[in-house]
Parts: sequence; C-alpha cells; structure tokens
Amino acid sequence: MRMTPTSIDQVNMLRIGLVSISDRASSGTYQDLGIPALQDWLISCLTSPHQLVTRLIPDERAQIEQTLIDLVDNQRCHLVFTTGGTGPARRDVTPEATLAIASKEMPGFGEQMRQISLRFVPTALLSRQVAVIRETIDHAALILNLPGQPKSIRETLEGLRDETGNSVVAGIFSAIPYCVDLIGGPYMETNSNVCKSFRPKSAVKNSI
Repeated sequence: MRMTPTSIDQVNMLRIGLVSISDRASSGTYQDLGIPALQDWLISCLTSPHQLVTRLIPDERAQIEQTLIDLVDNQRCHLVFTTGGTGPARRDVTPEATLAIASKEMPGFGEQMRQISLRFVPTALLSRQVAVIRETIDHAALILNLPGQPKSIRETLEGLRDETGNSVVAGIFSAIPYCVDLIGGPYMETNSNVCKSFRPKSAVKNSI
C-alpha cells in the first residue's frame, strides 16, 4: 500500500516512552507526579514533532522488564524515560530490570545525573540510575532511569544555571539528540532556552 505524506510522517515521528514505577502510585494510593513532570518538560523543550507513550506500573522487576521491551520492540519508541525505583531499598529494582533487557550500557548518563544531584544532597550517592541502549534487528532505543521527584527530573534533564543564566552543570538531555541520531532515530531539535542540544558540526542539519 502506498503511504501518504501524513502516514510517512507518523512512521518517522519521534516516539518517547514514559514509565513511572511506583507501588503506591500504580495502586492509586497517591497521584503519580513523574509522568506529568516529564510531559510538561518535554513539551517545553522539544520543538520536533513527537508522540508520548505512557505507562504506570509497580516496582516489580518482571513487569518493568516487559514494559521496557514492549515500548522498544512493539511500540517502537526511540527514547524511554523511567522514573522511580533507583535507590537502595529492597523494592528498588529499576536499574536491574533496565540492565537485564539492555544490549549495551551508557554509563556517562548515570555519572552525570549523580553529579547534578550532588549539588543539592549528599544522598545522591545512593542513586543507582543507569542508561542503556536496547537493540533489535531493525530498531534501537535509548533508555534512561530518572529520579522520581519533579524538581529533580527537571534539574537532571535541563542542568543547572547560575543567576545570569550561564550553564553551571550540563543536563543529560543536551547529549540525548545526538545519541538518538547515532542509533538510527529521528533528528531531534530543542528549544535552546530550555536545553540546547549538542552535536558535532558535521552532524548538524542546516536550517531551511
């Protein structure tokens, strides 16, 4: 069947999975804050067309693994963010589940997330956030574990600025568009007032 321009755009559109991992939020004990915080930030940052696929699940390793596999392999997400479940508590198993379904690890993202959080609290050392690539025969996605608190989500993605607006610590999102380029995903553009993406000059598309 011949595709119309609209259907081609839909196939090539950036798809982002958002997974909030919480026993209490998934059971309705309290309202989930992770997914709304991510949605609001992505709307403010991304200037490229995109679709969001959301999931709210408990801290169950098998369910986390299956959710990540589904978002990448079946939903064809190019980028997946998780929130919650990255501490040292017994029920915190998000990093283990993420690593279990990974093709390769991207340790720089976790290192930078902890550097940002250490600006505020020494307990950032207890965070075990990881980032990985999951690859299938014809598709790949970047998966990142984020903090659970909305303020921490924004700081981790956006980075920190001083009173004059100059960057003090780079946020992790500045490196994400180029990473998605390298694994074959859609070209992502951002609002530089929120978070300027970085690419080598040879990888920057000319503005039309």
